Amino acid sequence: MTFDFDELVERRGSGAAKWDDTPADVLPMWVADMDFRTAPAVVEALHARVAHGVFGYAHLPAAYYDAVAGWQARRHGHQFAREDMLVTSGVVPAVTAILRALTRPGDRVILQPPVYNCFFSSIRNMGCGVEENALILRDGRYEMDFADLERRAAHPDCRALLLCNPHNPVGRVWSAEELRRLHEICARHGVTVVSDEIHADLTMPGHRHQCYAALGPEVAANSVTCLAASKAFNLAGLQIASIVAPDPDLRGRIDKALNVHEVCDVNPFGIAATIAAYTDGAAWHAALVDYLAENSRFLAEYLATHLPKLHFTPPQATYLAWLDAHAYGQSAEALAAQVQEKGLLRLTAGTAYGAAGEGFLRLNMACPRARLEDGLTRLAKALG
Repeated sequence: MTFDFDELVERRGSGAAKWDDTPADVLPMWVADMDFRTAPAVVEALHARVAHGVFGYAHLPAAYYDAVAGWQARRHGHQFAREDMLVTSGVVPAVTAILRALTRPGDRVILQPPVYNCFFSSIRNMGCGVEENALILRDGRYEMDFADLERRAAHPDCRALLLCNPHNPVGRVWSAEELRRLHEICARHGVTVVSDEIHADLTMPGHRHQCYAALGPEVAANSVTCLAASKAFNLAGLQIASIVAPDPDLRGRIDKALNVHEVCDVNPFGIAATIAAYTDGAAWHAALVDYLAENSRFLAEYLATHLPKLHFTPPQATYLAWLDAHAYGQSAEALAAQVQEKGLLRLTAGTAYGAAGEGFLRLNMACPRARLEDGLTRLAKALG
């Protein structure tokens, strides 16, 4: 079966945040959703659910748990029991509920910036402080600063670390060796690791995602994993995610927090879509990843030819391009504003992901190649 990722789907006017929150003459390449239709199997499953015509309170069937656990086991070697799982309306609500279960106001939580911006707000919402274990950039490759991590984990009020695995926005796939070192430090200081693995299924060819909890039982016991099909199958608007917490006491506290935050219910469309994606969407997903890899190659070649001052290391995972724009000598905010004003292209300033993102721009390349080329032409007009 072939899939048409070159189709220019008209999204403006559909209630899409990415498009309808952007001026009509500006091309949006910012928020992390894709401009592709989702897998045909998902669309078919949703049509069938709509045809039923009754949309009452949802019950999670065994098929949902089987689909999530089966996909994780087959693709990533991450095996867990059904009773280890909780379900909520998204990864951000999951992270916030997990922090409520792990922390009290005044506690400290470690982040590794530049990192997903909602992590910062989740920590603040719990009344906790941020410990910034900033990543180190060496020759275009980001690495963890383990010496600094040891110091921050040793803080007497440090309770948790939010791990972006793979990392958004820098696109790193963390190796088993790196994750084991992180585990050893966190375990030594009683810090629980919360691994957000929403980008795992967007790992590029030639790289392999390592589930944090799959490193071993002792690692799983000191961790919580957040999963969703929303990024890889473009289902973010259906609002459903899974939490895997092997420790029964911690799982019980997270379950209570989900109820306190009133994010313990999900909608029937999210259930149907997730089951279809993980059960019948593998061929579409494989074709998607290949297309994204070609987009990444196209982007690298275009920048090298037309915008050599923008440094780009192709991501090992995710469809997000992290562009080093330090050579332009402007702040990230000023540069993003210039790109939108002069190029009619909306990107994200790197400082959205913390101070460590200064001098960077984030570009979403999950779109048909013609649209990507349009965006790059606009970028060259603004910066050339």
